[in-house]
Amino acid sequence: MLKNLEKYDVVLASKSPRRQDLLKGLGIDFTVMTADVEETYPEHLGVEDVPAFLSKKKAHAFEGEKLPENFLLIAADTVVICDDLILGKPKDEKDAERMLKMLSGRTHKVITGVTVLTAAKTRTFSVTSEVTFDNLEDEEIKYYIDAFHPYDKAGAYGVQEWIGYVGVAEVRGSYYNVMGLPTQRLYQVLKYF
Repeated sequence: MLKNLEKYDVVLASKSPRRQDLLKGLGIDFTVMTADVEETYPEHLGVEDVPAFLSKKKAHAFEGEKLPENFLLIAADTVVICDDLILGKPKDEKDAERMLKMLSGRTHKVITGVTVLTAAKTRTFSVTSEVTFDNLEDEEIKYYIDAFHPYDKAGAYGVQEWIGYVGVAEVRGSYYNVMGLPTQRLYQVLKYF
């Protein structure tokens, strides 16, 4: 499928093993390249606009290299939002515990912004999913943090890990979006490149 991509060298601008697995699942051949991009954004930006802003920032970090005609770059950023606050990657165990206690027994949003960039065209979009956690016991939170070290994950959790198996009561929207890449929407967008 996606024969139109055969003319491109597809590049995923992400170190995330989850994003890499999800893109492989679409049957797309790609390489991984990353640029050091500070994940900062203007204070006035609405929290729901942050993932799209950061995905653009990650994609445009490659533009200075004059993109070859056959280069198609995919960049993404995922945020967890609870009480209008962005829960980024936890700094340490205490921060991860704080985030998981905040999410316990509640519904929050997971938004992934994606930018697809070629020399001729750029397309940016966001996908929102809602995740509802059951009430998490302190021992469950501690076990998860000790066993899975979720310090590289927004909101201090990976839905595909143990905490998702036992704690996620419901996902409204794309499950793969919660993992870090809204595959269905990305596939639809890539058809037109």
